[in-house]
Amino acid sequence: MRKLLILVAVLTAVHGALLFVHPSGAAVPPTGDAVDVGIVFDLGGRGDKSFNDGAYIGAERAEKELGVRVRFVEPGESADREAGLRLLAAEGMDLVIGVGFIFTDDLTQLAREYPNTRFAGVDYSVAQDKDGKVIQPPPNLAALKFREEQGSFLVGAIAALVGKSKKVGFVGGMNFPLIHKFEMGYAAGVKSVCPDCEVISQYAGVTPEAFRNPGKGKELALSQYQQGVNVIFHASGSTGLGVFEAARQTGKLAIGVDADQFKEAPGYVLTSMVKRVDNAVFDAIKRVKERHFAGGIYQYGLAEDGVGYVYDANNAKMIPAAVRTRVEALKADIVAGRINVPSTK
Repeated sequence: MRKLLILVAVLTAVHGALLFVHPSGAAVPPTGDAVDVGIVFDLGGRGDKSFNDGAYIGAERAEKELGVRVRFVEPGESADREAGLRLLAAEGMDLVIGVGFIFTDDLTQLAREYPNTRFAGVDYSVAQDKDGKVIQPPPNLAALKFREEQGSFLVGAIAALVGKSKKVGFVGGMNFPLIHKFEMGYAAGVKSVCPDCEVISQYAGVTPEAFRNPGKGKELALSQYQQGVNVIFHASGSTGLGVFEAARQTGKLAIGVDADQFKEAPGYVLTSMVKRVDNAVFDAIKRVKERHFAGGIYQYGLAEDGVGYVYDANNAKMIPAAVRTRVEALKADIVAGRINVPSTK
């Protein structure tokens, strides 16, 4: 009885600490044969025009096409993200999704505590043992990972071909392996079309706060533009808003990340390296709906339409036809395995 009272108290406290978004109506515990999905957003939450919005779009599509019910949890500034995941698991959701690498440890722990609940982690950080062997996630946990290096390779080629300079720039958010994938792929793409080009790379910091520091992003970008860089690719969350501001101020170009960020600086965003978080989230929900969900590591690259670059009416005049043709050929070579894109330093 005492344990039950404690659980009730914890859940009540969590309800007060979190902001819930219910676009499909009031949230109710899962009932009957319907599939109920709970999603906890990462830093920035809804409206980040990037990572979290991608997860929302994928879930919204699942609601419309699969008839599932989705519940969104957006932690406040000081809320414990683990509490949001735990609340959804305790309520018996059919699938609980954490958006962002920051949820890795919490998802792993909860998957062990709730073996009959399915979990998925977008950008889940897969660990290795002392011998370098990949440690598989628990059997009820799907690690949704992306081959960011492949999409970054293509925008690197675009930057070098369009930039009209032997120098191109990269601004990363947090200096850690996930963002290194963007940097390494980008640099490889640059070198593939311009072997003597120089890639100037800088990071905003070494903690998650580095993903939301526009002031630092602008500072780094201005420094690179002053060194002769004409195009900068950012992989830095809202820190990249500062990169766009620097591009506007100097009349130079920037490349967006995760989603199409053209509207952040129309005329100054050359393209964006998109991560199809929406596709990954939809696929995970669909596997639950069709009753063939399995834990493990799922990779989304060019071949799976998990990454790519933006080419549409907004930027077609900025990317010459010859450049587009060459980049598409590079894409085909990557998909066919003729080009192996590096992902680590």
